[in-house]
Amino acid sequence: MADQLFDKIAIVGLGLIGSSIARGVKERGLAREVVGYDLAPEVRSRAKELGICDEIAESADTAVVDADLVIVAVPVGATEAAMKAIAHGLAEGAIVTEVGSVKAAVIRQVLAVLPELAVFVPGHPIAGTEHSGPDAGFAELFDGRWCILTPCERSTGASVEKVAALWRALGSAVETMTPEHHDIVLAITSHIPHLIAFNIVGTAADVEDVTQSEVIKFSAGGFRDFTRIAASDPVMWRDVFLHNKDAVLEMLGRFSEDLAALQRMIRWEDGAALEELFTRTRAIRRSIIEAGQDTEEPDFGRPHSHDD
Repeated sequence: MADQLFDKIAIVGLGLIGSSIARGVKERGLAREVVGYDLAPEVRSRAKELGICDEIAESADTAVVDADLVIVAVPVGATEAAMKAIAHGLAEGAIVTEVGSVKAAVIRQVLAVLPELAVFVPGHPIAGTEHSGPDAGFAELFDGRWCILTPCERSTGASVEKVAALWRALGSAVETMTPEHHDIVLAITSHIPHLIAFNIVGTAADVEDVTQSEVIKFSAGGFRDFTRIAASDPVMWRDVFLHNKDAVLEMLGRFSEDLAALQRMIRWEDGAALEELFTRTRAIRRSIIEAGQDTEEPDFGRPHSHDD
């Protein structure tokens, strides 16, 4: 068990990420008390049943009273409203952090509403599944993953280190970068792949010559992996694309240019260029496995029942 890092942690938003943080903090003894809150009454009720927090508050501002760390774990588009909701309950010197996958736009919104008495350390744990809600959370979600912190004008060195210590205790490696750089990196490594997945699954469903039953029945491994990504929380991803619009559009432009080049290779039957591209991309896959960010087990480690 790790050392206790905080006296009271308040978690606002008890979906996959928030409930996983709560479970990890409790399991590893990282705080004396964990109080949770969610805007949805049914989520608060379920979180109580699951016992993932010491207490489930009935309002955001009461949840954060006397908390030395407040973690806002809501969709990017709801972050500003959540910050407004906790503003009156924050203690002097409280550290506020959040977990959104867009940083620059969120920081601007938060700084406009967060009281001066609190410090703010923006963060982004790069972990998740296609599932959502308090039942989907588990304490090991962050083990072996990365968490990026993007300090801003309302961060202090001590507060950044305390938040970093929490993520390390939850199993993550921590890196810091500017909000703008984070948004470009995540646009290409996460946001554009999700956009492509949403698009290709939608295209498959719309192809008139292929019925929906055939799409499901004959799904090969590649398409199945796209459908896993495309099953992600639609509200969360709507907000991500709207809030990281500039970086996403920039990377989408680059992707469109590369896709046009790929079209030309196929049209002109340029086998050498295709093989060179696929060799380069295969090397990236090997690098990801060597870095411990995925497994090289057959079929991406997907479990199979005996009758598959």
